[in-house]
Amino acid sequence: MAEFSSNDIDPIETEDWIQAIKSVIREDGLERANFIINTVKKYVPYKNKVVFKKCAISNYVNTIPVEEEPNYPGDLFIEQKIRSVIRWNAIMMVLRASKKNLDLGGHLSSFQSAATIYEVCFNHFFHATNENNGGDLVYFQGHISPGIYSRAFIEDRLTQKQLDNFRQEIDGIGLSSYPHPKLMPNFWQFPTVSMGLGPICAIYQAKFLKYLEHRNLKCTNNQKVYAFLGDGEMDEPESKGAISIAAREKLDNLIFIVNCNLQRLDGPVIGNGKVIDELESVFKGCGWKVIKVIWGSKWDSLLKKDVSGKLIKLMNETLDGDYQTFKSKNGAYIRKYFFGKYLETQELVKDMSDDQIWNLDRGGHDPKKIYAALSKANSIVGKPVIILMHTVKGYGMGDIAEGKNIAHQIKKIDIKGITYIKNRFKVPVEENELKYLPYVSFDANSIEYKYLHARRKKLGGYLPIRLSNFTNFFTLPKLDEFSTLLTEQKKEISTTIVFIRILNILLRNSFIKDRIVPIIADEARTFGMEGLFRKIGIYNFIGQKYTPQDKELLAYYKEDKKGQILQEGINELGAAASWLAAATSYSTNNFPMIPFYIFYSMFGFQRIGDLFWAAGDQQARGFLIGGTSGKTTLNGEGLQHGDGHSHIQALTIPNCISYNPAYAYELAVIVHDGLQRMYGPSQENIYYYITTMNENYVMPGISKNMYEGICKGIYKLKHVGKKNVKVQIMGSGSILQCVCRAAEILLEEYDIGSDVYSVTSFTELARNGQDCDRWNLLHPTQEKKVPFVTKIMNKLPAIAVTDYMKLFSEQVRAYIPAVTYRVLGTDGFGRSDSRKNLRRYFEIDEYHIVIAVLGELEKIGDVDKNTIVNAISKFKIDINKVNPRLA
Repeated sequence: MAEFSSNDIDPIETEDWIQAIKSVIREDGLERANFIINTVKKYVPYKNKVVFKKCAISNYVNTIPVEEEPNYPGDLFIEQKIRSVIRWNAIMMVLRASKKNLDLGGHLSSFQSAATIYEVCFNHFFHATNENNGGDLVYFQGHISPGIYSRAFIEDRLTQKQLDNFRQEIDGIGLSSYPHPKLMPNFWQFPTVSMGLGPICAIYQAKFLKYLEHRNLKCTNNQKVYAFLGDGEMDEPESKGAISIAAREKLDNLIFIVNCNLQRLDGPVIGNGKVIDELESVFKGCGWKVIKVIWGSKWDSLLKKDVSGKLIKLMNETLDGDYQTFKSKNGAYIRKYFFGKYLETQELVKDMSDDQIWNLDRGGHDPKKIYAALSKANSIVGKPVIILMHTVKGYGMGDIAEGKNIAHQIKKIDIKGITYIKNRFKVPVEENELKYLPYVSFDANSIEYKYLHARRKKLGGYLPIRLSNFTNFFTLPKLDEFSTLLTEQKKEISTTIVFIRILNILLRNSFIKDRIVPIIADEARTFGMEGLFRKIGIYNFIGQKYTPQDKELLAYYKEDKKGQILQEGINELGAAASWLAAATSYSTNNFPMIPFYIFYSMFGFQRIGDLFWAAGDQQARGFLIGGTSGKTTLNGEGLQHGDGHSHIQALTIPNCISYNPAYAYELAVIVHDGLQRMYGPSQENIYYYITTMNENYVMPGISKNMYEGICKGIYKLKHVGKKNVKVQIMGSGSILQCVCRAAEILLEEYDIGSDVYSVTSFTELARNGQDCDRWNLLHPTQEKKVPFVTKIMNKLPAIAVTDYMKLFSEQVRAYIPAVTYRVLGTDGFGRSDSRKNLRRYFEIDEYHIVIAVLGELEKIGDVDKNTIVNAISKFKIDINKVNPRLA
C-alpha cells in the first residue's frame, strides 16, 4: 500500500483511486490515464473550490491523444506522391542554381523538415482569396521558399524557366531568394526572412482583421492568419515580444506554427535543454492555446505499451542536442543510446529491427498528426494558438544533411546523395537522368494533378498570391478642402498642430473618413491628439467596461469596439506593425486604408528601421509622422530625444518619400499630394515620412508659384532686399525661422540681400539630381536633363541650414549651381536646454548663419576678413568652444 498523508480521512478509498489509475496505465498507457484525469477535472464544479495546479510544461508527448484524432480527410497515398515530387523539385531548383557557379546560395534543409506540414495546410486548410472569402493570410517561413515555388510549378503557376532562374532576378524572369513582395508583386504577400518580423506582423495583422470587422468595414471573421516560424527564430525579441497582446486581444484568428527541427543556422537551438518545453511554458503562460505535435503514429503502440511510464520519462529528460544526434545516426545507435537507458524501454523495442526503430517518425512528418493539430487549432475560440511541430532538419536527405549541424549551409549534393533522395521518396525519375537534375511534373490527366487542383479549388483557389493594386476605389479630397491651412495663420502655431488639423479635415470628409487609421504609441497627448479620443474613439475589441477617470472632461479617454484610433501602448514596434497591416490592406484585403502613425521622430527609423524596410518590400502605402523632430526643437528632453538623423535613415529606403515642412500650407500640400499618389489612379507603391515640430511661430500663406516646388523639394520663399542680392540661403523645417532672421540681419547690418529658399525635401532633390545624372550619362546624344534644384537656384554663394546632420543637406551639393556651397547642421549628441541656446550650441542660429554667409562671400572677394572677425566679436561667437560633433 502507498504511503498516505496523516490528513487522509479515508486511506482505503485513496488506495482504490491509485490502483485504478495504475490499472489504466498498465492496460491502456499513460495517454489514456492523462485523458481520464483531464476529463474528470472538467466535471468538478468551480464553486466546490477544488483546485488543480497546472504545470507550465506537460509531458513530451502529443497534446491530442490518439482517441481524439479526427479521421484524415484526404488520400494519404496520393498526397505522399505529390509531396515527394515537391520535395524533389525544391532540391533540384537549388542544385541547378548552384551548378551555374554564380555563388547564388540557396537553402535545402529547412523546407525538407517542414514539407509535410505545408502540404497538409495546402490540401486542407489554406483558404484562398475569392469573391466569397477574404482568404487566409500566410506568413511563410523565409528559408522554405524553394518548396513553395516547387508547389506553384506543379500547379502550373510558375514555369521551368522561372525555376531555372532561382535567385537570378535581374532580367525579370527569376524567382526571389525569399518571400519578397517588391520583387514578386503578384506572388508573395509578406516579407519574412528578416527573422522575428513575421511573428509580430502576424499578430498585428490578425488584430487589424478584427479591427476591420468590429468597425463594420469588412467581413473578416472567416479569415485566419498563419505564421510559419522556426524554433531558432523564436529567440528574436520580436518573435515573443507581443505574444501577451495576442492573448489579451483574444486573437482566435491567429495560428503560429513553429517548425521545431531543433536547429539554428549553425547548431542546436537549445542543445542543453528543450526548446519545445520552453516555448510551451512561455506561450501557455501568456494565455495561448499550445498544441504539441511531438511523435508520429509509429510511436502510438509503444506509448500504449509503456505501462511503467519510463518511455515518457525518457522522452521528457532527453535533451534536444541528443535528439538531433539520434537523427544524424541510425537505428542501432538509437536503440543503444536512447532506448537503452532503461530496462523497461529496452524491453519495449526488443522485437523491433534497427530499421523499424530508425523509422519511428516525429510528429511534424506525420500528416495525420499534423491534420489533427490544425483541425483543433481552427476550432479554438477566444485565444491564439501555437502549434509546436517536432521535425528533423534536412529530413530525408540522409548522410548529406539529416540532423547535422551543417544542414543549413548544404547547397550541393553529389550523385550518390541525389540517388538516395530519389529512392527515399520514390521519385519517378530514371537513374540515367539524375545527372541532368530533372524536374518532375504531373500530366494533366494524372490522378495526382487532378487531386492537387481539386483540393485547391475546394479551398477557393491558389496561394500565395498577391493583389498589386486595389479595385475598391474611393473619392479623394481636393486641395481646397485644406483652404484654412493655405492662408496665413494669424496665430503662432506648430506644424504638429497643423497636422492634427489636417487629420480633422480628413475625418470630416464623408468619402474617406472611415478609411483613416490614426496610430499612436501612447503619446497622443504629446502631439495634441487627445481631442480625437471622444470624437472617434480608441479601438478596443471589448469596448470600455470601466468608467474612465476623466469621464467628465470633453476629451476623456474613450475606448470603443468601433473605435478608430489604434493605441498600441509604449510599443513602437507594435504600432509600426499595426501601421504596416493598415498600409497594405489595399493588397491583403482589396480594401485600402489610410494609416497615419504618429511618433517621436527619434523613436522611429532608429528603433524599428528593420520593420520600415520591410514596409518598403511589402509595398506599403501610408503616412509616417515623425513628431517633435530635429535636434533643437524639443527643448529640455536631451540626448535620447534629439533627432538629427531620422531623415538620413529614411533616405535609405528607396520608396520612402520624406519631407521636412516648415509651414501649414507646405504640410497640407504634401499630405494632399501623398493621397493622390498612393490612393489615386496611379497607385504608386510609396509611403511618406513627414516630420513635424512642436515649435510655435507665425506661418505665411501660399503663393501660386510654390505648389510644384513644395512637392519636388524646394521653392523660393522670398527676396530679402530688392537690390544687392549676393547670397542664397536654404532652410528646412523650423530652422527656416533662423534663416529668415539671418537674412534680415545681413540686410540691416551689412547691406547684403538674400534669396531665401524653403527646402521641404533635400532627399527628393538629391534623388531627382541622381536620376538626371544617370539619364545624361546613358543618353549622351539627347538633350540633357537639368535637376530641379539646379533650375530653381542661381550661381550666387549658397548656405543650407537644417536641424539635422550636415550629411542631410550635403547630398544635394553636386546639383547646386552656386559658386560656393556651405552646410550647417547639428552633428553630435543632443543636449537639454532652450531652443535658443541649443541652436547657438550647434551653430545653426541666425548669428552663425550670418558668419557662414560672410565666410562664403569672403571666398569670392565680396567681403574682407576683418568684417568676419568683427562679426564674430559682435555676435559673441565662442571660437574656442569644442566642436559639438566631438563634445
